[in-house]
Amino acid sequence: MKIGYAFRRAAFWPFSDDKGPGNELPPKEIRRTYLKKVKQIGFEGVEIGTASAGRTEADWKELRVELEGEGLKCAVLRGGGGVTNPRTASTYRRGWENAVRAAAALGANLVNSAIGGGMRDPGGPGGKVGERTAQGSSRQATEHDYALTADRFRDLADLAAENGVEIAIEMHQNSIADNSWGVLHLLDLIDRNNVGVNPDLGNLYWNYAVPEESNDTCITALAKRAKYWHCKQLQRVYIPEMQTSYFLKVPLPDGEIDYRFALSAMADAGYTGYVAIEGCREGDQLYRDAKSVDYVRQVLKELGR
Repeated sequence: MKIGYAFRRAAFWPFSDDKGPGNELPPKEIRRTYLKKVKQIGFEGVEIGTASAGRTEADWKELRVELEGEGLKCAVLRGGGGVTNPRTASTYRRGWENAVRAAAALGANLVNSAIGGGMRDPGGPGGKVGERTAQGSSRQATEHDYALTADRFRDLADLAAENGVEIAIEMHQNSIADNSWGVLHLLDLIDRNNVGVNPDLGNLYWNYAVPEESNDTCITALAKRAKYWHCKQLQRVYIPEMQTSYFLKVPLPDGEIDYRFALSAMADAGYTGYVAIEGCREGDQLYRDAKSVDYVRQVLKELGR
């Protein structure tokens, strides 16, 4: 397995990243120093968003040269989105097509995205993580939701295959792919070898106030279908009187998801892709995310990987 950086805070002196979003690269004038530090920590690849990647093939090739000049790879191109909401489907379709082309040019040959877009009332109940209910979830979905999503993804998968690109559908809250059952049902309907899952256990853990599935059961079920893997760590604070949980993001060894078990499951399934550490959002993120790198390396060493 390789260790990738799905950073979620891009502040690096003198760039403060006050306006966010946190998951796009710092400006070009400080990027080289930033990437050197990322490499020094031990990351082998970096997750790239479409805003950082640019819009043209020339932009993509320039960024690829920049990354590889610092000894890094583009681990994945983050883009796409939901494909069934009539208000956004055409926009997301163009996003997927652009992401596929960018992923090929950047040498990642992999696109990762959640497939949400089914929330009817984003500010209402179930619009945030850690609630009793979740909008757009597999619990609320019909078979038509799965069939329509699968039908549209088969077209995207064929386009991706023509460009030598694979697709990772991210297990994500507020989507029909929010647990192992939902993911496997959708992948079986899509039925394309170049489409798999990003089994992000953090998204499973914080989807509801009380998780509907154990992390261990989920990763065991999904490991063989994984194409990419976000690893974030959480501490859960449950308030039963409010039927709500709040979550703190922490380095991988410091939270409640057992990544030793998860790494073992992925290794046993033959996974050789990126362990993409989804970074901390507060404090010195590079220090805290380096702690996660050290933890992963130690566990993989113990597993003989």
